[in-house]
Amino acid sequence: MSVSARKKAITPVDVRARKGAEPLVTLTAYTTPMARIVDRHADIILVGDSLGMVVHGLPSTLGVTLEMMILHGQAVRRGCQKALLVIDMPFGSYEESPEQAFRNAARIMTETGCGAVKLEGGVSMAETIAFLTRRGIPVMAHVGLLPQSVNVVGGYKVQGRGADAERVLADAKAVAEAGAFSVVLEKVSEPLGRRITGEITIPTIGIGASAACDGQVLVLDDMLGLFEDFKPSFVRRYAELGGTVDAAVAAYAEEVRARAFPAEEHVYPE
Repeated sequence: MSVSARKKAITPVDVRARKGAEPLVTLTAYTTPMARIVDRHADIILVGDSLGMVVHGLPSTLGVTLEMMILHGQAVRRGCQKALLVIDMPFGSYEESPEQAFRNAARIMTETGCGAVKLEGGVSMAETIAFLTRRGIPVMAHVGLLPQSVNVVGGYKVQGRGADAERVLADAKAVAEAGAFSVVLEKVSEPLGRRITGEITIPTIGIGASAACDGQVLVLDDMLGLFEDFKPSFVRRYAELGGTVDAAVAAYAEEVRARAFPAEEHVYPE
């Protein structure tokens, strides 16, 4: 990548400056070809630990390893020129201590060239976020529904209902005060998403948290209709590519079995 291209890339400082301004477009990507497409349109590309489910067929994100995140992060880096590349820290790679988090975050950044890492947790992770940011590692936080903690909260439930709203608000305020440059709000009600967005100083990026946030993020495979195991209630599908791919593969298989596969002359270089 040229020096001029790097100068034009979006940075965590640029993202933070978008608070209350033009909404931030965020999408996941896990491969170089998809990253090249998403990079043309998105402000932030997230290599999410959702790759465990949509790419590797795992039942949840809990089985994702640091090595998996780095491998996919390297692939996406090759296709990302403009957008800010953020990589999820997987379960077990940061919760033990700020020092553990720093070692693993530093490894992710040095081995992938990403611009920031993302980790889940609010008040409980504030000390870790402050530790990382003081040492030059930009952090995107994540509060509300925490997929890495679904076994504790009892599933993928809407967070912050009733009196619980104060807990989610406190989490959002804690990560902002600790130095996070933005925060993902997952699966919280529209009133709470609006309230948090109005009360903290960093951009909120919603996923199932209403249009009141400063930006939105979706899992690319959900948005394109490629991941068919389940559909989150908040996901709008902009295409149904799963059916298109299935039809194309079926047509190919039918032609091969009927010995009707088009014959072409192939010229091989000497």
